[in-house]
Amino acid sequence: MQVSLVLTLLGPDRSGIVRRLADLVAGHDGNWLESRMCRLGGEFAGILRCQLPAEQQAALETALEEFTREGFAVVVKPDPGHTVPEGSVALLDLVGQDRPGIVRQVSTALARHGVNVEELDTECVSAPMSGETLFRANIRVWIPANCDQAALRADIERIAADLLVEVTLAAAETG
Repeated sequence: MQVSLVLTLLGPDRSGIVRRLADLVAGHDGNWLESRMCRLGGEFAGILRCQLPAEQQAALETALEEFTREGFAVVVKPDPGHTVPEGSVALLDLVGQDRPGIVRQVSTALARHGVNVEELDTECVSAPMSGETLFRANIRVWIPANCDQAALRADIERIAADLLVEVTLAAAETG
């Protein structure tokens, strides 16, 4: 029997982390299914979903303890799987002068409409001409079928006007 696991890893960044994880998964007859990994401020942050034979799970978890001895926080959880509710995926892109509270305001509006944030990428960058700090966010969201999308769009546009940022909300391409 196969088990699906979700692993998270957070710790000091250095080369070879992804290779070591890949070696561990493969070394326990596992299959790397999907992942999101990045370096943020000198730290490595990764989340990985893999599948492996149930009899290999304990050995994989024991092998992952080596990372904890190196200062990493490691969490292993069973992947509960999920059913996809009725709805659609959309992309929300935001750019504007950086200021505190942008993510809080946008995420509050999304939650108010029952919209789930599936992926959130943010960064602060220097504006090309002025050099001022710009905040940029790319957000992949799941909009439930029963969401009043006109009201959602109005809320997002109101926030954009309040924060003086540009926001676009568009259906994600499927393919």
